Amino acid sequence: MKYILLISCLLLSACNTTNGVSIYSFTSSEIETALNQQLPKLSEKVSLMGLPVQFNVNDLSVNVGPDNRDVIVLGADSSAVINAFALKYPVRLKLQIEGAPFYDSEKKAVFLRNVKLLESTIDAGGFKGNLAVLDDEAMKVINGFLAVNPVYKLNMNDPKVALLSKLPLDMKVEQGAIKLVPSI
Repeated sequence: MKYILLISCLLLSACNTTNGVSIYSFTSSEIETALNQQLPKLSEKVSLMGLPVQFNVNDLSVNVGPDNRDVIVLGADSSAVINAFALKYPVRLKLQIEGAPFYDSEKKAVFLRNVKLLESTIDAGGFKGNLAVLDDEAMKVINGFLAVNPVYKLNMNDPKVALLSKLPLDMKVEQGAIKLVPSI
């Protein structure tokens, strides 16, 4: 009972001192850094249309809350080498996807759901344009990756963040940042 009273007092004083300002926030660039650390996991398991692919992301961009919407837009400029019939085919693929972020309190991480493809272009063997057949395959790979890999994971080594994560949190998406605030 003492602990509950102490935590309640701490929360009330924290709410009073922050005047409604978010307790924890992270920006588009911090999400981009986190995703860049996750990308090696993606390149290990990629196959398109059943063919093995050596996959590299050359450039990744993250836009949180564009046009004041509760979404994250990810852009990727990637290169791949498809191995088929003892030959290697270089491919350059640019994708832009959008998804709704949600906070998973058990995993202490932000994931994307309702992911949809906004734009795709492919440059392969003299062909340049949109190849709708690969859009579905690319989205299967992306959805599979994002289902198990968060776009951002809270730093549980930070004592303040670890304490905050024990509370019920609401997530607010603003242009350029995501903020986590106690839902008390």
